[in-house]
Amino acid sequence: MSDPEREPTVLLTEMYPSIQGESTHAGLPCFFIRLTGCPLRCRWCDTAYAFSGGTRTPISGILEAVEASGISLVEVTGGEPLAQPNCPLLCRRLLDSGFTVLIETAGSHPLELLPEGVIRIMDLKCPGSGEMERNLWSNLDQLVWRDEIKFVIADRADFEWARGVVRTYRLERRVNSILFSPVFGEIDPAELVEWILEENLPVRFQLQLHKFIWDPSRTGV
Repeated sequence: MSDPEREPTVLLTEMYPSIQGESTHAGLPCFFIRLTGCPLRCRWCDTAYAFSGGTRTPISGILEAVEASGISLVEVTGGEPLAQPNCPLLCRRLLDSGFTVLIETAGSHPLELLPEGVIRIMDLKCPGSGEMERNLWSNLDQLVWRDEIKFVIADRADFEWARGVVRTYRLERRVNSILFSPVFGEIDPAELVEWILEENLPVRFQLQLHKFIWDPSRTGV
């Protein structure tokens, strides 16, 4: 019989079933596992409630909750999930149980920590985030065909910076999709679409669907 005190754990803010609001998986049923803690402080962060607190939770208990949901798509998010040492183990256990595993990461921690098979959705922080200097550029070499890169764009300066990164690194050759997302409530989505079309960029425009379905301030969705 296993000893609960010796089981590997993570610090958990919340977990819940919902629909995936972003990425190429948008609209699909998804089970979310939100880990606690983040070393970044992006100006537009919408999950600051996950910076602290949380409950120390055995990985086995999380797996039981995911299995009980009956949902095959799982996202590990935060905060910054890779700030927790047992995050790669959690992902490994989810993969071994047959789930499709997404991880949303700020890209400030090495992606090589993650097991093969996890779909990495990695932010590259634009200047408007206030955390551009935290980008770990070596992570670009770790990305594969199944992964995605996201730019959260607050203004024209962010767009021009992101456009330069896409072209300089030829990101469309590295990943499955490049996501351009407007900062909710700060930039007219139609304006961002116009810029993308003017530049003929090989990117996917996206909105955060959950913020249009539910109150944007609501957690657990």
